[in-house]
Amino acid sequence: MSHYTIKIPDIGEGITEVEIVEWFVQVGDRLIEDQPVAVVMTEKVSVEISSPVAGQVGSLGGTEGEVLAVGATLLDIALGDGVAITPEPAAASDPVVANEPLAQAESATLNTPPVVDLPSDPLPTTTQTTPHERLLQRVQASPAVRKRAANLGIDLNQLAQQLKKDHLHHADLDQYLASSQLVCSESNQAGLETVTVIPVRGVRRQIAKKMQLSKQTIPHFSYIEAVDMTALELWRQQLNQQWASSRGHLTLLPFLVRAMCLAIKDHPEVNARYDADQELIEQYTDVHVAIAVQTDEGLKVPVLAQAQQLSLWEMAAQIRQLAQDAQAGKGAINRKSTISLTSLGPLGGIAATPIINAPEVSIVGVNKLVPTPVVVEGQIQIRTMMNLSSSFDHRIVDGLHAAQFIQSVRTFLETPQVYLVD
Repeated sequence: MSHYTIKIPDIGEGITEVEIVEWFVQVGDRLIEDQPVAVVMTEKVSVEISSPVAGQVGSLGGTEGEVLAVGATLLDIALGDGVAITPEPAAASDPVVANEPLAQAESATLNTPPVVDLPSDPLPTTTQTTPHERLLQRVQASPAVRKRAANLGIDLNQLAQQLKKDHLHHADLDQYLASSQLVCSESNQAGLETVTVIPVRGVRRQIAKKMQLSKQTIPHFSYIEAVDMTALELWRQQLNQQWASSRGHLTLLPFLVRAMCLAIKDHPEVNARYDADQELIEQYTDVHVAIAVQTDEGLKVPVLAQAQQLSLWEMAAQIRQLAQDAQAGKGAINRKSTISLTSLGPLGGIAATPIINAPEVSIVGVNKLVPTPVVVEGQIQIRTMMNLSSSFDHRIVDGLHAAQFIQSVRTFLETPQVYLVD
């Protein structure tokens, strides 16, 4: 009997391992060509892998939550006797390896089908539902939500029926847990402590690894400065009143990105990446801004490429699209960023010490807008103030240069109509 082996592909960018997030098949299941078999995750991107051949599942390369190295076996498929595979036929006793690289950007499936002939063991008839139809009949939820529900013992089908929803999120699980709080309270009153154990998997595992690496290897220092946003907020409102219906709504982020791009012209040392192994600094003329986006699966950082070439409205449109893609689990996995921008909006607090997105050397943090009494030319006025809380890699960026960069950003934001026009 011939076998076809799907191996973990090399997707480039130094990726050496992936995590198995979810299996769609088990040993002994019959497969048809292009049937989804698993979801794996790398660098915060979930990738659905399909079988390029028809056959029967012989063995699984690991369990959900297990991490496999690039080149390791993901799935072994028994093809049956008398199978011919082209263009590279192999002996019946030799495994045939599928190790094609995934598409670099928004690849969602692994499909490298050879020509397969299965004269024996008839496949399911066409009257049965297809794998795609079966997937559509499943409750829609991200791999992270499915994994968390499994750990908590929550039946997603029952929960979906109870909530009358066909797409579940972490908030739905939280709602379910909150409704079960009474049971937990009764257990506590009986002297029994309730503890929820949640394995670190999927996106959360990737975030944990990245943040640990950044804090362990980068000597951070933070710089906080107050910025008077009164004039910019007034101007932004005027622009939206005039152009929102035709050009799109402007949030604060495009103005911040524009100010950063202008300041980087005079302070290129902050728009860089540091290769500690090679002891090399890469300074960029293009500004590729990683913008932190909170999703149901955790924090993601899609990249606004060549931001210095974009108008305010172009930035606004692309930032909206990047956020939507991140929420949907889409987006490029190989795009380099040169500096990061993070903001919690109205929850931004007064100050923060953001963690650098390695191998970058700078991150600009945005705190909330606050009406504040300020002395202006000897008079107390109520101004709209905002703090910038930024962190820098002290191996690469000196304190003086960091302060000068933030002061430049402050100048551009406080005099927007002079500097930030298209």
